[in-house]
Order: sequence, then C-alpha cells, then structure tokens
Amino acid sequence: MQAPGGTDTTTERGAHPRVALVTGAAAGIGRAITDRLVADGALVIAGDIDGDGLARLQHDHGDRVITQRCDVTDEASVQALAELATARGGLDAAVANAGKGAYSMIVDHDLGAWQEIVDLCLTGVFLTVKHAGRVMNDGGSIVNIASLNAIQPAEGMAAYCTAKAGVAMFTKVAAMELGRRRIRVNTVAPGLVQTAATGAFFMVPGVVEEFVDNTTVGRFAQPDDIADMVAFLVGPGSTFVSAGFFSVDGGASTRRYPDLPGAFERLAGATGP
Repeated sequence: MQAPGGTDTTTERGAHPRVALVTGAAAGIGRAITDRLVADGALVIAGDIDGDGLARLQHDHGDRVITQRCDVTDEASVQALAELATARGGLDAAVANAGKGAYSMIVDHDLGAWQEIVDLCLTGVFLTVKHAGRVMNDGGSIVNIASLNAIQPAEGMAAYCTAKAGVAMFTKVAAMELGRRRIRVNTVAPGLVQTAATGAFFMVPGVVEEFVDNTTVGRFAQPDDIADMVAFLVGPGSTFVSAGFFSVDGGASTRRYPDLPGAFERLAGATGP
C-alpha cells in the first residue's frame, strides 16, 4: 500500500509493526499490549469506552498513541477507529482485545445479559477484524484475544465460553480469507490474568488457589505475559504463523476449571444470616 506522498508502508519481513490498533486498550491486558507495542516502536491507535483510561494512556505515551472512544459493539465506532490509520499509511497490526465475562447458570440466564456478552466478546471481534482488515497493509498481522474458556468449559459462564469459542473458529476463517493478502490472523487465549476485570475472582475464597493449582507452572498471569505473546505474533519472528490458537494459561488447559458454583455457594454461606 502506498501512503500519501508515495511512501511504501507495506509490512516488511523482519519488521515490527509501524501502526497498530488495539481495542480495550485503556486498562488490563489491552493497556499492557499497548505499552509493549509502543515500546517496540509502533504508533498505536487505542480504542476503549473508558475515557479516563484513554486520557492516562495519552498522558503516558504522548504522540506515540492516538486515542479515541470506541464501543466495539457499534459498527460505526469501530469503523471510525480503524479509519484513523488511513492517513498514516494503513495498519500493520491489530489486536481485538475488548471483552468481559458474566456469571449465570443457563436456566437462570437473562437473554439481555447473554446478548451483551456475545456482542462484546464475539461480534466486537468480527467488527474489529472487518474494519481493521479493510485498511491493513498486505503482510500485516491480526491477533484476537479469546480465553482459556474457548476450550475449557466453566459452569455459570455459558455466554462467555460460547463467545470465546466462537472467536477461535472465527479466527481460522479470517486467516483463510485475509491470507490472500498475506495477512496473518491468530488467537491468543489467556488463563487467569490479574487485572481489575478479574478482581471478583480474587475476592472469592479459594477460586484463585484453584486456578493456580490447576496450572502446571504454579501461578496466575500478569498482563505482560499476554502482551509478550501478542508482540511475538505481530513481530518479526512469526511471519509464517497464521490460524493458530496460542494458550497463555500456564498449562491450565491440561487440567480442570475451578468449581465456581461451589465457591460462590461457600461465599454465600459465609456471608449469609
């Protein structure tokens, strides 16, 4: 792709991304990914619904980030975020990170709550890839953030598990379609990561201990652990890697998911009358 003025901005083999897009960039995993891509030399177009978090990101990185409010369930909002890259020669990398979880047993699950999780975690990824893919340079890289729950079921998390499993399959289809332009698309699947979004797990006695017991490395993750994998997948060492599913879960996928219903019942009993 030619940028205004005739400069060739096509991603070169062996080059770090020059322009990258990250959704859910204001905190947690998205913030760590943004920090890492900036450190690797990229200009990051950062989207989130958290205005205060975006302001902090802008303060910390100055002109190395372009921030804009983005609701990934709103197509016009995602399109506007992606189109910020056009004046800079297009995208070299994109990370569809925005998402959240919810807890409810299936027979009690509110339809609106179900739809909210699916829209955010699955449709949001679709919209991000759709619009990032339109403005991405040939040879670029897209990373979709799924979850351990894409392959490991958890009682009470049907909407989240289903949406994240959908992300894994969607990634494979996107890799096939965008591969015609040498664009690579991969899935990163974190296990338990300590962020504000997972704070509820850390407040329920026994849950984090179960997570750790069910890893093979004996700890939970920090956001930088996920950012490291993303940096690899958009960087110079992965130019023949596409349609992959990369677990960053400390080996938790080899064992079992914590007993969330049991943990919440024990918590209710401890705090009840």
